[in-house]
Amino acid sequence: MNKKYVLQEFMNLDYSDDLLTEEEREGNREGTHLILAGKIQMAESRNGNGRVYPRTILEREIKNYGKLVKERRSLGELDHPDESVINLKNASHLITDVWWNGDNVMGKIKILDTPAGQIAKQLVQGGVCLGISSRGLGSTRQQGGVTMVEDDFQLLCFDLVSEPSTTGAFLVAENKIKTHLTKADKINRALNDILGD
Repeated sequence: MNKKYVLQEFMNLDYSDDLLTEEEREGNREGTHLILAGKIQMAESRNGNGRVYPRTILEREIKNYGKLVKERRSLGELDHPDESVINLKNASHLITDVWWNGDNVMGKIKILDTPAGQIAKQLVQGGVCLGISSRGLGSTRQQGGVTMVEDDFQLLCFDLVSEPSTTGAFLVAENKIKTHLTKADKINRALNDILGD
């Protein structure tokens, strides 16, 4: 059996205004908030790390993650830590919306008024192009020269990062990490898989 690893993926975050509402654009202009939007993950395509996320697996995980979004628990950190726990002291943003556009997962990100969020905000205002990177637990297998993400994948969060996937992504053996999913989260995930809702 394959070992579970922390899987991290990088995407350039698109600051395009066309994904934001007029209210979100106005708040960005006035400085009352900073909301970013763009592609945050993709299915069925080989990414910069050489991994492919099957659509069915990513659909399941985005559906489960959507519940965290609704509960306003979809925090992310500035840079990837070496563990699966999302540390509140490092939280920089909140994912406020996720949706599909073809095989792309799209998202809206609200930068928080936290120390890490203030750094992210200053970077964006300074013209830095931040990336967004998923963090999850799972195993992989080789198939025809491609690394396929297995069915045991669990999406944890999306972090803001600066490194491209070819140099910034790394794997950590499962025995060095702790899961942050509560017992209730695990039960909800199992029920979602059974009921298909």
